[in-house]
Amino acid sequence: QQQPPAEGAERPQRGQQQPPAEGAERPQRGQQQPPAEGAERPQRGQQQPPAEGAERPQRGQRQPPAEGAERPQRGQRQPADGQPQSGQRGPRPGGRPEGARAAQAPAPPPPPAKRVVPTLLTRYREQIAPSLRQEFGYANPLQAPKVVKVVLNIGIGKEVTATSANPNIVERASADLAAISGQKPVVRGAKKAIAGFKLRAGQPVGVSVTLRGDRMYSFLERLLLASLPRIRDFRGASRDAFDGRGNYALGIREQIIFPEIEYGQVDRMRGLQVNIITSAKTDREAFRLLELMGMPFARDGAQDGARRASA
Repeated sequence: QQQPPAEGAERPQRGQQQPPAEGAERPQRGQQQPPAEGAERPQRGQQQPPAEGAERPQRGQRQPPAEGAERPQRGQRQPADGQPQSGQRGPRPGGRPEGARAAQAPAPPPPPAKRVVPTLLTRYREQIAPSLRQEFGYANPLQAPKVVKVVLNIGIGKEVTATSANPNIVERASADLAAISGQKPVVRGAKKAIAGFKLRAGQPVGVSVTLRGDRMYSFLERLLLASLPRIRDFRGASRDAFDGRGNYALGIREQIIFPEIEYGQVDRMRGLQVNIITSAKTDREAFRLLELMGMPFARDGAQDGARRASA
């Protein structure tokens, strides 16, 4: 509640300020009050002078530490009273004790598994390669032929284009090839459409897998020692399956010769092709390499008898 005006004084209108007292100058708009009498007016941007007896610090100079206090290193903050030093971790309020935290710390990772070199690879380095260098007279030890890769593939084109095709053909074939090779196969699609075979572009026609390194030598060892002897009426691998550049192709009619395939879970018999790619320059060198590895090639008389029987 405002005081009523004195008698004879005019009531100021709403929003109108009181006039200054008599003899007082009205300050202009935005003008500050003048300092008291005897006080010096500081210039614009000028700091207050230090107290009497105090040294003025130079520009950019920090205050020196108190007597008996350690000087902090460069980039290190001065810790407050009761706080841990820099680099030290203080106890978390409400946290677990140090013993419980160390007891629940994660265990270190196990050491990497030791590499197991396949027996066939060891035999190639110690026996087969020196024998090839001595037999063919290679000047450089690296000229001795070796197996570069092994390619396995199963064709499912007839099953896919059949009238009563099983929708799980690709999955079944991929599962069989993965069990045989120990590696996930790749589904191959048709490159172009062929109306006579009821084939459309991109339709899956087979699955294949490429083996190299230790896995390749492990597969060859199982193929030569365990799988090929299980073929019914086996009379040896063909000697004429070389392509003229040191590569060998072996056809297998049934996938159940491999011990990894369970006979009770086979939906149908599928054949597969095994292509052995070598670094040999001629078929003679590749034949000698596979023969030393243990490939059971057919004898000339047995192979001729097998041709006459098939004819």
